Amino acid sequence: VPKQYIPAVETGIKDSMLKGVLAGFPVTNIKATLYDGSYHDVDSSEMAFKMATIQAFKKGFMEAHPVLLEPIAALKITAPEEYTGDIMGDLNKRRGRVLGMNPTANGKQIIEAEIPMMELHGYCTVLRSMTGGRGEYEYEFARYEQAPSDIQEAEVTARAAKVAENNEE
Repeated sequence: VPKQYIPAVETGIKDSMLKGVLAGFPVTNIKATLYDGSYHDVDSSEMAFKMATIQAFKKGFMEAHPVLLEPIAALKITAPEEYTGDIMGDLNKRRGRVLGMNPTANGKQIIEAEIPMMELHGYCTVLRSMTGGRGEYEYEFARYEQAPSDIQEAEVTARAAKVAENNEE
């Protein structure tokens, strides 16, 4: 491959990583190596190399069996002890993992857990309802984990429906 087309190949990889293939989300942790290629003095162009790179990325990416990652939050809930069971049951329904419980001096429990961020939507209202307005929580991003297959399939299906809808317009 002539040296003047190598930046076009790099641009094709970067564009493919930003848009993603599986569900339109960015792609992380890949390594791409340009081994070989052919060109034609008349028909080759930067755009042709970029498009060829995008097509090669899509093909190789799907053959690698990609997975979606979801953000996981570290959650800390402070609530009166009598609501601990209800809170833990709700966390389990939301795919949360309880890491520990620590009592405080004023009769409350601090429950530490990890939970997918998508499950935190509306959690403030639910926690306040469960605890009569006496529970509170805080969270921060912890890491990414592989999404369960049912959630992954739902995201891919939703993305396909959205693409089909946009193509009809």
